[in-house]
Amino acid sequence: MDMAELERRCGEKLAAAGGDAAHGLEHVRRVVTNARALAATEGARLEIVLPAAWLHDCVSVPKDSPLRAAASRLAAAQAVEWLREWGWPEVLLPDIAHAIEAHSFSAGIAPRTIEAKVVQDADRLDALGAVGLARCLMLGGELGRPLYAALDPFCEQRPPDDRAACVDHFYAKLLTLEDTMQTAGGRAEARRRTEFLRQFLAELRRELA
Repeated sequence: MDMAELERRCGEKLAAAGGDAAHGLEHVRRVVTNARALAATEGARLEIVLPAAWLHDCVSVPKDSPLRAAASRLAAAQAVEWLREWGWPEVLLPDIAHAIEAHSFSAGIAPRTIEAKVVQDADRLDALGAVGLARCLMLGGELGRPLYAALDPFCEQRPPDDRAACVDHFYAKLLTLEDTMQTAGGRAEARRRTEFLRQFLAELRRELA
């Protein structure tokens, strides 16, 4: 099976599976695009990077589920099952599984290979910039969370709690992602996208003043 057929099958599986407001098929397509670009500059193997990028969220676990930290391991197991069924080279499956497991922020698994680093950066870039801002607000709305905590919108007198408000998620996670990037290209793009998020927060602060 060639790469085009693999990508077609992955797309079909994901379209059938659905996902939440921030983790649907379009999120995956953007991660694949990011991963393809980073792989080209980092010399990572596409036969590992692309299956992992396509299938990194193939098991959907809600963000507020107690099983959230296990989501990437569940996705890796499902991906290996599908790839084995499709005849993808067996020798590549452990590295694909590791790249999927390590992409997750909540799993806390350090990427050991350049392919895993590429997939992790590609996914985290989609949490930053204009797309990342929109995803944060879409998912917060889906979960019934307010935009900000009225008494302390910018977490100045309390630790951030992203279960309480969307803006808290910036301080709990999004603004920290830049420092976690594993590749040179990922770091450069994360820096640019993080600055956009800081500009949004500055404007929100002005409007709430």
